[in-house]
Amino acid sequence: MLKKTITFLQMIKFEHTIFALPFAFMGALLGSVAINHVLPTWAQIGWVLMAMFGARSAAMGLNRLIDRVSDAKNPRTKGRAIPAGLLKIGEVIAFIIFSFVLLFWAAAELEPLSMKLLPIAVVMLVFYSYTKRFTWLCHVVLGLTVALAPLGGWAAVTGKVDASAMVLYLTISFWIAGFDIIYACQDVEFDAKEGLHSIPVRFGVAGALKIAKAFHIATALGFVLLLFLANLGWWYIAGMIIAYLILFYEHHIVSPTDLSRLQTAFFNMNGVLSIVVFTFTLVDLVVQSR
Repeated sequence: MLKKTITFLQMIKFEHTIFALPFAFMGALLGSVAINHVLPTWAQIGWVLMAMFGARSAAMGLNRLIDRVSDAKNPRTKGRAIPAGLLKIGEVIAFIIFSFVLLFWAAAELEPLSMKLLPIAVVMLVFYSYTKRFTWLCHVVLGLTVALAPLGGWAAVTGKVDASAMVLYLTISFWIAGFDIIYACQDVEFDAKEGLHSIPVRFGVAGALKIAKAFHIATALGFVLLLFLANLGWWYIAGMIIAYLILFYEHHIVSPTDLSRLQTAFFNMNGVLSIVVFTFTLVDLVVQSR
């Protein structure tokens, strides 16, 4: 049982939850303070956590299920659970259904707007996995899908979506899309051979890295705009500056001729960035509430 659980967690890349979860909490924090004028309750945070786990688990399960044929052909991904025979298709489908049940349960316990937005989230979770088959804008679709985490966190505790929530949503969308473009550079030859679409395939690795940089500049501008819209202070500014340095370093260590540190740029740097921005935002809001 333990071994099977570990296999499921490996399938959904549980450690990558660190990308979106801090921003889901950040959305809940900012929304609650802006609309309700108090920090969210522990119960609300718990339901947001369950919703995030359910949504991300369902999304990753669907992605692994839908991409199982191409994953088996790709030397980088052929060791994944389904192509390697570690999990049966029926087991993965059951896991996906269970994950969606958790998502629906959590959404039902939060603000009514959460249930109204849920169909959009489910459609996008399913739709993303097919986008590489027909458009190089798949990275943008992924960004818009994953960034539903902070938008959902905001809506879940406030029942509203305002300009600040949309700025946060678009900021995280550009961030996710940008580093997914960098990550996709390692598969450019395989994707081109298999007829799969991506920005690296369409524009080459050099062009893709420039587009990723432009997306992360948009992210940086979004953080600045959020500073003023959400009336944040110096602690947030400090976290924002650290985030800028991380983004700069992320682009500094990868180049069209050297992708050897791509994993560091993808996982380590972006994981740190999400935690830093959330932590400094939390401190800022707690200090202001005193």
